[in-house]
Amino acid sequence: MSEPFAQYPYGSYPVPEPPRRRSRHALGLTATAVLALAVGAGAGVALSHGSSSGNATATSEPTLNSSQIASRVDPGLVDVASPLAYQDGSTDYGTGIVLTSNGEILTNNHVINGASSVRVTDIGNGKTYQATVVGYDESKDVAVLQLSGASGLTTATTGDSSTVKVGDSVVGIGNAGGAGGTPSVASGTVTALDRSITASDESSGTTEQLTGMIETNANIQPGDSGGPLVNAHGQVIGMDTAASSDFQLGNGYGGNGGYGDNGQPNSGQASTTQGYSIPINTALSVAREIEAGQASSTVHIGATAFLGVGIAPSNYQNSSGVTIEGAEPNTPAASAGLTGGDVITSVAGQQVSSGTSIQQVLERYHPGDKISIAWTDTSGQSHTATVTLANGPAA
Repeated sequence: MSEPFAQYPYGSYPVPEPPRRRSRHALGLTATAVLALAVGAGAGVALSHGSSSGNATATSEPTLNSSQIASRVDPGLVDVASPLAYQDGSTDYGTGIVLTSNGEILTNNHVINGASSVRVTDIGNGKTYQATVVGYDESKDVAVLQLSGASGLTTATTGDSSTVKVGDSVVGIGNAGGAGGTPSVASGTVTALDRSITASDESSGTTEQLTGMIETNANIQPGDSGGPLVNAHGQVIGMDTAASSDFQLGNGYGGNGGYGDNGQPNSGQASTTQGYSIPINTALSVAREIEAGQASSTVHIGATAFLGVGIAPSNYQNSSGVTIEGAEPNTPAASAGLTGGDVITSVAGQQVSSGTSIQQVLERYHPGDKISIAWTDTSGQSHTATVTLANGPAA
């Protein structure tokens, strides 16, 4: 099943991932809510805007048609497959952009969130590689992967997203529907700039703000996440991240989107599609921080901190704490004695009231770190314990 973008009818934009995927229920907390902040593996190659395959500017390049653009861009792309931990064999699919010849890949964080492993197939040479997650910035939905044993890869040519204008012709290219093979092509125009959207996972109640987005009317599809938005000169000026369509819902991703399992719109009243892309300047800026190992309040470098609790669907927001659905066996939470119905009141000395707040605390830590947890059990008894965080699935 392909990994969808954020999609929701009637003008709201949920988190860009399928509702069946529960890995963001607590984002790093359990089998039903896994925070994946993967193993770091820096490529050691500095990233600079416009340097992937030359420093051509839009004005010095000829205008290309869609077929010519695809021929130029395709060899610098990869298909990403992310088998999900604790998800009964489910796999999400997305796209990535090759930044360096030794296999550093730019993609969306949500493409690999909750993955037990990441497999990447390079379009240029047809080879499949295992990948590790160098780091990510969930607030900007950006992640960097490193392919194992890769060399001589064709890299993408990046442009300057600050020069993009409303009305510019663009093409979205990616692994639509998770089908693999020759990337799909979706032509359109830029319809707005500097757009802000609220991405929210209805199943978990977690939300995030994505700002500065490029809006287009290109028919972006599930599986295109992490793929390039390309200008008429064959330069990558954005990374496709979210999409919405104003049509009535049919069957599909649990009512949290407008696409069926085949990656096509569900039956209903058709209307305009809006696609949202992260400007490439922004994405590359985050990638440079990640490659340099510069952790911050939003950028995480290194292995996943894993607690192992699932958030109860009926109680994501609670001023007195966070009610859990249970603790995954053989995890720090289970070892501490947490069970379903318990209410976590603080993590690492910080009061928590939602899965999002627990996630934000855990992002500061790594496997092996010791933190305190306080909770109240179903009989009202208070408990505290010190746990050693485990190594969890990918970001």
